Amino acid sequence: MQPTEPDPKANWQAEFVWLGAIWGSSFLFMRLATVEFGPLPTAAIRVAIASVFLLPWVWWKGLMQPLKTHWRKIFFVGMLNSGIPFACYTFALLHISTGLSSILNATVPLFGALIAWIWLKDRPSLVRVMGLGIGFSGVLMLALGQANFKMNEPSSTTAWAVLACLTATFCYGLSASFTRKHLQGIPPLVTATGSQLGATVGLFIPALIWPPSQWPSNTAWAALLVVGVLCTGVAYILYFRLIDSAGPAKALTVTFLVPVFAIAYGVVLLGERVTPDMVGWGTVILLGTGLSSGVLTFKRKP
Repeated sequence: MQPTEPDPKANWQAEFVWLGAIWGSSFLFMRLATVEFGPLPTAAIRVAIASVFLLPWVWWKGLMQPLKTHWRKIFFVGMLNSGIPFACYTFALLHISTGLSSILNATVPLFGALIAWIWLKDRPSLVRVMGLGIGFSGVLMLALGQANFKMNEPSSTTAWAVLACLTATFCYGLSASFTRKHLQGIPPLVTATGSQLGATVGLFIPALIWPPSQWPSNTAWAALLVVGVLCTGVAYILYFRLIDSAGPAKALTVTFLVPVFAIAYGVVLLGERVTPDMVGWGTVILLGTGLSSGVLTFKRKP
């Protein structure tokens, strides 16, 4: 089956903005849930809710057979693409702001390009190599400006939270290359749904071992329901529609929009503070991300 070409007449801009707004809000809702549920239960219930939401779509579209055939590889991707990253972010959001975590999340294309270069021999152009260098320099400076790793210092927990975010983005990049190498031709909705199921299985026992200390409030439950249905289930559907209507290159640029919404939500609703380091080095990271992913290019004059 030949991939469909993006429809140049499609009105994809509205869905693009909606997707950025939805994914930006995921940091807020995860923060609200994690404070009461704890990191592992929050991550586990999130993927479980998303699984329940997405599975009927797979059945309705008649895609259960590919899921049954390739479930082992898809479940493995689920831990790389959802299980481990969601657990990392829920831990991080207990110690750093939603704005900072969303900026670090924007490094996903950086790790994706680097891993594809090393593993898949997808050699980038000189401009994309420059982008990798710029992006990772921004990450380094932002991380160094936030905290240190001396265990007897109060800022050490913040540093480990930053490292948890970068571990999550590394897993995202690794899962992208694994998917490209081993799951080519499988409908994206099947991969998305199976990955949530795999993450649910993988996180089930850890979530039972470290349960919440007390029964969470209705607010925490509502936040988890929103992050599972809206920020995971609905967002996946919007993302696949965006790939079809605008193409993967434009869909990728939603990474630039997510931190804008996440920072705005954090400032308005949580009273978080935006530091000069976050603005300055965050801009450097986004510039490097744009160059390394091929979204930003230099055109030579004829």
